[in-house]
Amino acid sequence: MTETTKTHLYEQVARIGKALASPKRLELIELLAQGEKTVETLAAQAGMNIRLASAHLRVLREARLVQTRREGKFVHYRLSGPDVAHLWLNVRQVAEEHLVELRVAINQMAATADMLSPESRVSLLAKAQKGDVVVIDVRPAAEYAAGHLPHARSMPLAELQKRLAELPTDKRIVAYCRGPFCLMSDEAVRLLRWRGYMAHKIADGVTEWLAGGLPIER
Repeated sequence: MTETTKTHLYEQVARIGKALASPKRLELIELLAQGEKTVETLAAQAGMNIRLASAHLRVLREARLVQTRREGKFVHYRLSGPDVAHLWLNVRQVAEEHLVELRVAINQMAATADMLSPESRVSLLAKAQKGDVVVIDVRPAAEYAAGHLPHARSMPLAELQKRLAELPTDKRIVAYCRGPFCLMSDEAVRLLRWRGYMAHKIADGVTEWLAGGLPIER
C-alpha cells in the first residue's frame, strides 16, 4: 500500500466526520432516526428554513448517510440504514463521556431528576405488558407509526391536553420522546402532574431502545 492510497482511505472515512461536523446535521439525523420525513417537515422540526435544511441534507446525502425518494412534488428523506442512527448514538455517548461541558448542560436539563422513571428498560417493558403502567409516546403520530416502544400509546404532545381523559388516573404514566436531548416528554410530564396524574419520563427514544437490544413495534 502506498502513502497515496493510505491517505485516500483516510480521506474517504473523513467524509463521514465532515458530514457530522454540524449541530444542525446531527439534529437532522436524530429526526430521521424517528422515520422518513420530507424536507418541509425536517425544516419545521429543526427550526430552520427550507433552503438551509436542503443544504444540510445535501451534505448528508453526499456522504451517503441519507437517501431520498420522490412522491409527487415532495422529496422524502430517510437514513441510509439503522447503522447511521447507531452512529449518532455512539457519537453522542462518546461526547457525554469526554466533554465536561456537555455533561454540565445535560445535568442542567435534568435539574428535575424526580421526573425520571426509576424503572429499568426490562422492568418497564414487563410492567407495560401487564398494564401496571401506561407508556405514552408524545412524538408526532407519524414517528409513532414508523416505530415505537412495545405497548406504548400514541399521545402527541400537541394533542395531550385534549386527550387527558383517555389516561387512567390510578396508574403511573411514563412518557418518552426522541431521546435525552428531546424536551417533549418533560413538557408532557409537567402537564400530567399539574392535572393530578402520577407521571414520569424515560430518557430513551427508539434509537436507544434498539441499541439496548430491545424490540420496537410498528
